[in-house]
Amino acid sequence: MKTMEDVKDIQKQNVRDYVQQVYHRVEKRNEYEPEFLQAVKEVFDSLLPVLVKNPTYINKGILERIVEPERFVFFRVPWLDDKGNVRVNRGFRVQFNSALGPYKGGLRFHPSVNTSIIKFLGFEQIFKNALTGQPIGGGKGGSDFDPKGKSDDEIMRFCQSFMIELSKHIGPDIDVPAGDIGVGAREIGYMFGQYKRMRGAFEAGVLTGKGLDYGGSLGRTEATGYGTVYFVEEMLKDKGYEFEGSTVVVSGSGNVSIYAMEKAMEFGAKVVACSDSSGYIYDQNGINLDTIKQLKEVENKRIYEYKNEHPDAVFVEGCSGIWSIPCDIALPCATQNELDRESAELLISNGVKAVGEGANMPSTQDAIDLFIDNDVLFAPAKAANAGGVSVSALEMAQNSTRIMWTREDVDSKLHEIMKNIYQDSIQAAEEYGDPGNLVKGANIAGFIKVADAMVSQGVV
Repeated sequence: MKTMEDVKDIQKQNVRDYVQQVYHRVEKRNEYEPEFLQAVKEVFDSLLPVLVKNPTYINKGILERIVEPERFVFFRVPWLDDKGNVRVNRGFRVQFNSALGPYKGGLRFHPSVNTSIIKFLGFEQIFKNALTGQPIGGGKGGSDFDPKGKSDDEIMRFCQSFMIELSKHIGPDIDVPAGDIGVGAREIGYMFGQYKRMRGAFEAGVLTGKGLDYGGSLGRTEATGYGTVYFVEEMLKDKGYEFEGSTVVVSGSGNVSIYAMEKAMEFGAKVVACSDSSGYIYDQNGINLDTIKQLKEVENKRIYEYKNEHPDAVFVEGCSGIWSIPCDIALPCATQNELDRESAELLISNGVKAVGEGANMPSTQDAIDLFIDNDVLFAPAKAANAGGVSVSALEMAQNSTRIMWTREDVDSKLHEIMKNIYQDSIQAAEEYGDPGNLVKGANIAGFIKVADAMVSQGVV
C-alpha cells in the first residue's frame, strides 16, 4: 500500500519527467541557439515545486506556450555608408509575451547579435519585467550592426533604415523598445525622429531612453547600475554585511558599470577594477570615477588610457583576469557568460562574499552553482538587473501623463522597486523550499505572475 510520501514522490517524478520532455522539445526546435537554451534551462530547473503545487500550469500548457515567442520579426536593414556604398545588416525583434502588458525590452546593436542572443534576452525579459511589478510584457530586439568606428551620419542612416521596418510592429500600447548595448541616447534619438516623421505624430511613449527635452526620464541613464547596487544592498543587509568598507570589482565600463561603481562608492565601497573589451584596469588606490566617465562618456576612448592620468594603476590585456583580483563584492556588468567556473573558483578562493549580476546572464551555470554551493551571496540578473527596465516603465508612465518627475522622485521609486523585487524573490525561495536561493526565488516569483495572467486570459 502506497503511503502519502510515496504518492508525493510519484507526483514529483511525473512533473520532473514532464518538464524534461518539454525542455527536450525546446532543444530539438532550437538546437543552434545555445544562449536561449541556457536561459530556458535555468528557469525550468527552478519550477519543479511550483508545478507540483500548481498542476493547473501543466494542464494549461504554460511551459509549452511561454517558450514560444508570440511573434518574431527578422528583417533586412540596407543603408549607405559615407562613401556611398550600400551596406546590409540584419534586424530582429522578438515579442515574447504580452500577458502583463505591451512588450518591453531593449535594442542591442552589436556584431554578436543573432537569433539565439535575441531570444535569450527576450525570454529573460519576460520574468525580469514581471518582477518589477510594472504592467509590461517581455520583448527584445537589435541588429548585428556595430556602431563602433561609424560616423554619426552613418549611424543616423542605419537607425532610420532600421526604424522603417521596426515601426510596423511597435507602438505605445503594443511594443515599447529601449536601448541596450550599442544603443544609447543618440541612437534612440535618430530612431524616434524617423518614427515621428513616418507616423506624422509625436508619440513619446513608443520608445524609452529618450533625451530629456523630448520625453525622457531623469535617472534613466543611471537606473540599471543603481538598481543592481540597491538590490545587492538588500541582500547584504539580510546577512549583516554592507558596502561600507568593502572592496568591489566591477566588469565593464558602460552605463551599467559606471553607475554601479558610482552608487557603490556612495555607499562607502572601494572599487578597485573595471574593464572594457581590450582589458581591465586595477587601481589599488580605488578607481577614479571622474576619469572613467571622461574616457568613456566624453572622449569614447579605451580603458588603458586611464593610466595616463593614474600611473600607479595597472592595465592588463584581456577581460577574464579581472576576477583574479581579491574583492568582497563582484559585480559582473559587461556581457553574457563573462564569468565562468574558473573565474568563480578564483573569486571564492580570494574570499568573495557576494556577487551581483548587473549584465544579462553574465555568469555561466557552472559558476552560479559554485557560488551557491560555497555560500556566496548571489543576486541573479533577472532580479538585480531590473532597474533599467523599471525606470523605462516609469518613463512610459510620465509620457502617458505628460508630467516629468524629479530625479529624486524617480530614484526613490527605483529604490522601492528593487527592495520589492528582493523581498518577492526571497519569499518565493522560502515558500518553495529553497530558502535564500535568489536564482530560484526570482525565477519562481516572475513566472507565477506571468503564468497566472496567461491562465486568466485563456489559450492565446
